[in-house]
Amino acid sequence: MASALFIHGAHDARIGPHAPQRGLGGDVLIDVAAVGLCGSDLHYYKDGGIGAATIREPFVPGHEFCGAVSRDLDDLGLRAGDLVAVDPNHGCGECEFCLAGHANLCPRVEFTGAPPFQGAMAEQVWVRASQVVKIPKGFTPLQAAMLEPLGVAIHAVDLAKPRAGERIAVLGCGPIGLLVMKVLKASSGQHEIIAADPLEHRRAMALREGAGDAVESGRQVQDVTDREGCSLVIEATNSPDGFRDAVLASKIGGRIVLAGIPDGDTYTLPAADARRRGLKIKFARRMGDVYGRAIDLVDRGLVDVTDIVTNEIGLGAGPEAFRDHAANAPGLVKTMIYPNGKI
Repeated sequence: MASALFIHGAHDARIGPHAPQRGLGGDVLIDVAAVGLCGSDLHYYKDGGIGAATIREPFVPGHEFCGAVSRDLDDLGLRAGDLVAVDPNHGCGECEFCLAGHANLCPRVEFTGAPPFQGAMAEQVWVRASQVVKIPKGFTPLQAAMLEPLGVAIHAVDLAKPRAGERIAVLGCGPIGLLVMKVLKASSGQHEIIAADPLEHRRAMALREGAGDAVESGRQVQDVTDREGCSLVIEATNSPDGFRDAVLASKIGGRIVLAGIPDGDTYTLPAADARRRGLKIKFARRMGDVYGRAIDLVDRGLVDVTDIVTNEIGLGAGPEAFRDHAANAPGLVKTMIYPNGKI
């Protein structure tokens, strides 16, 4: 029998036998080549759920993944064994949000790796053929698996609508924050980026990605902008203080995009600072229909998604990786898991 990583509850991740369930229209079996450990996976591990999506029985996480298709898919020009990316989001296709092109907001969404839909931290997983994404020849499993978080970053930047030459604060220099910086840099908008993160190694990585300054908190953004703040703040932290810090980093009349998920699913936000700034605030949920753009950015060499991956492991080391990420172990930014061995 195949194996998978199961989260049994808060701070309880184990490897166990796994028979992948076909379920809910899944008609293509994927041999998982690579799967990223995402911040939302970490929330399931630390909190036992995210909002109403709670773990009620042992659950396989993992939604940033790629693998080999088990059969020919003539409509996509694919043959059995070809490496593909997978879009974890399957909207109903019938609600007002899906019809408007916002399947990421579908209230009836089936999302691979969000309870109750088992994910891809396993040797195999079933998906719908409509979730399979063809990628260019020559893409590595690492590149293919990183397309999903890159898509999340593209979606956040789309919502932000950055202006040429604008001063932008990016709060949180984990994978999504760093990918946001890469997308901004690829846009040739000549943005001035100020990064904020409490961890020194992540600030160092942000400077490498082109941030002009890297500070420890959103509050300190004011110190490097002569108390003016930034007209655009993109928040990608896991902190309950992330919303508050985004407000404190903002300029009067500024815009905020919240892409992070706070620990405990709760923000701390004194209202006066936000009200007095008259801020425009948007929340980012997963990503829109941007997979093609993510593929293009990587294929053209405009975005390198591999250099933020700091840890590459086999499936058996997965529980330790969850523990290390939960403890903010030094040097960790992104972990990639190879359930069937690295290709």
